[in-house]
Amino acid sequence: MSATHEEDTGQPAIRVMVVDDHPMWRDAVARDLAEAGFDVVATAGDGPQAVRRAGAVTPDVLVLDLNLPGMPGVQVCKELVGSQPGLRVLVLSASGEHADVLEAVKSGATGYLMKSASTQELTEAVRRTAAGDAVFTPGLAGLVLGEYRRLASEPAPAASDEPKAPELTDRETEVLRLVAKGLSYKQIAERLVISHRTVQNHVQNTLGKLQLHNRVELVRYAIERGLDDA
Repeated sequence: MSATHEEDTGQPAIRVMVVDDHPMWRDAVARDLAEAGFDVVATAGDGPQAVRRAGAVTPDVLVLDLNLPGMPGVQVCKELVGSQPGLRVLVLSASGEHADVLEAVKSGATGYLMKSASTQELTEAVRRTAAGDAVFTPGLAGLVLGEYRRLASEPAPAASDEPKAPELTDRETEVLRLVAKGLSYKQIAERLVISHRTVQNHVQNTLGKLQLHNRVELVRYAIERGLDDA
């Protein structure tokens, strides 16, 4: 695999792992990403192998196909996001079926890109995914936001002794409201005149307080409370 590169920012290169069961496609994607300056730390050709290797190399971004032997891609995503909260998953799939997209997002994927995307679109998507943005092939973002809203409209299961909702700071609530409106972390940083890193820290603190695992659950929580309309 490629040696670690330093990007123009002077920051360590984004660590990426590519998972696909077609060797030629997998190698081509890995090569394109390495040439674009990413540090491709591992590849895998099936589900169990992907879980083992990702656990060993802890990538920043997992570029994941859904159709894998041994274990479906959505299960790989669910297991790895559950064990590595900082991991971002970008699904790269030949399927544009709405059911596949929604299942991937529910399993913890940050974004979903079709394999018809250009190399430039892929490298930009990986970069944005690493930054915490939700990246979708055009036409799919609206579908996902619609599903968030549908889920949020369903009544939550009743709990007899539901604990009191955690207290969020004013700034955490402000960031959460903008996340619910679909803004990227970069857009939130610009609007609030704070750094991208500060936005990420607020989101991580909010996830911890609310005992949520990823951006999908966070958006649902915010929409359930009407923060997207505020």
